[in-house]
Amino acid sequence: MRFRPLLALVLAFCLTFIAAPSSVSASGERGNSRFADVVNTGKANDCPTVSAGSQGSLSIDGGLTDICMHPTEVYVKVAKSRRSKAEFVPAKIISPRNNTTVEQVYGDVSGSTFKEQGGIDFQLITVLAPNGEEFPFVFSAKQMAVDFKGKSIAPGAEASGTTYTPSYRTGDFLDPKSRAKDTGVEYAQGLVALGGDDEELAKENIKRDLDGKGVITLAIDSVDSDTAEFAGSFVAIQPSDNDLGSKEPVDVKIIGELYGRKA
Repeated sequence: MRFRPLLALVLAFCLTFIAAPSSVSASGERGNSRFADVVNTGKANDCPTVSAGSQGSLSIDGGLTDICMHPTEVYVKVAKSRRSKAEFVPAKIISPRNNTTVEQVYGDVSGSTFKEQGGIDFQLITVLAPNGEEFPFVFSAKQMAVDFKGKSIAPGAEASGTTYTPSYRTGDFLDPKSRAKDTGVEYAQGLVALGGDDEELAKENIKRDLDGKGVITLAIDSVDSDTAEFAGSFVAIQPSDNDLGSKEPVDVKIIGELYGRKA
């Protein structure tokens, strides 16, 4: 008699699995059939699109919103050899692969100049150059200010301007030797015997927040007047990570897809 409660529990447990649909999966449990079509595919990294060939025009008075920039090509400016001049060479995005897009960026338009005010306006990306060197950088739309040279946009319009590139790491970053800027530990004591006043060692030991400036050009290819959307491409050039002042940054060129709409 004392085994009846246990037997009932086991029977109920078995019936639960028998009654459950055979097609239940991790994605099905979320109750969203579209989740399985998107997760781990990279589709969430894509920007919305506008029908190719849309030839409308759009007033930019009042500002722009939902700006999305998806990098499709990245180049780093390095020398192929010690005797050659530095030039842009293609690099491969290695981290993160499916989270590189700047999106939901918005801002006001003053005259014909768009000025960014917020959004998911930066992404941390690392690329691999042909020589095997890795280059981290901040793909940034922060403080983007671009001039459309008019109060309306149509296919063929371009806007050029600047962006702000924050430091890849902050002053609170602690490396394996605990060399940090804002936590009161500025010097790796293990290097004292090597000459603590050495200029090269000082670059490694004393960390500084060094930001930078980038340049960007937006090119409009399609405009849908009915939905107030536009699409096109962008080209941005900005500095790579400087490891809080311990190394010289290189120029990184990012090319990709553009989307946005009137606010």
